[in-house]
Amino acid sequence: MSFELVGLPALSRFAVDRSEPLRGDDEKLAALWPKARMIVVDTRGRTLVADRGTRLADRPALEFGDLPPVNAVLLGEQDGVAWFAVLMPAEDGEAVPASRAWGPPELTDEPQWLDLRQAGATLDDMSAGLFTTAAALFQWHRLGKYCAKCGARTVLEKSGWASVCSGCGREEYPRTDSAVICLVHDGADQVLVARGPEWPEGRFSVLAGFVEAGESLEACVAREIAEEVGVSVHDIRYLGSQPWPFPRSLMIGFEAVADPAEPLRLAEGEIAEAKWVSRADVRKAIEEPGSIPGLGLAGGASIAFRMLQSWSGATSEE
Repeated sequence: MSFELVGLPALSRFAVDRSEPLRGDDEKLAALWPKARMIVVDTRGRTLVADRGTRLADRPALEFGDLPPVNAVLLGEQDGVAWFAVLMPAEDGEAVPASRAWGPPELTDEPQWLDLRQAGATLDDMSAGLFTTAAALFQWHRLGKYCAKCGARTVLEKSGWASVCSGCGREEYPRTDSAVICLVHDGADQVLVARGPEWPEGRFSVLAGFVEAGESLEACVAREIAEEVGVSVHDIRYLGSQPWPFPRSLMIGFEAVADPAEPLRLAEGEIAEAKWVSRADVRKAIEEPGSIPGLGLAGGASIAFRMLQSWSGATSEE
């Protein structure tokens, strides 16, 4: 039985005009700067959120100077207000990405530093889109400091949306790696879930993998599921997509049908555990987290959560 996503995945929401022509227009950017707003992201991938994780704690851009700093990135513009982000060192840790948040954070009335996995599902549409875009750009900056052609240092241009090699002049734009993510079900009331070896015991999600060169999305779905759990699938159907800037993926969601009687053969080093679970148990695990022993599901910021919620008919989120 096919299904549709009940809503956009959390990180697919965006309520601001990306304003691509504005990125290289220094004159217009200077004119917008006095009313612009700034989001600060630290080197652990966190930003300050307020009102129990529902909005970004943005600041007046003029606090950062009379003109946009060279390290500021333009996220977009809406109703005459330009939105920027800037990367700052983390005050309480090394300059590395935050580790994966496996459970929902304890949200408070006071502003708190949260990463995108923790806050993506609770932020409003505008905040979620701005934070996702900022996280994706800063990850690209971190990974693209040197030219892939000659190895020389790159220089950022167009408000952080392009890099130019200081040696050969080669231009590059933000990279996105395509990955499929598939909810495999039996056509009735069972779904196949799995966990990677680095995941905590009892924490499950749907299956996913990167698209290879020269491969279609549907072929990737069939290959990845066969490789990871040893079962064949059919009736592959597109559901939706979501940016996943960890570090630079686009998750392209599908559903597919498989036979639960087919033996599961787990890929060594990739899948630690896989099992078929009933629709009723998935629904209860989402609506009452912790109520089904050994069945914790993907966090609310992920498209995997939206897929499981939509398939199961669950009415509440993590």
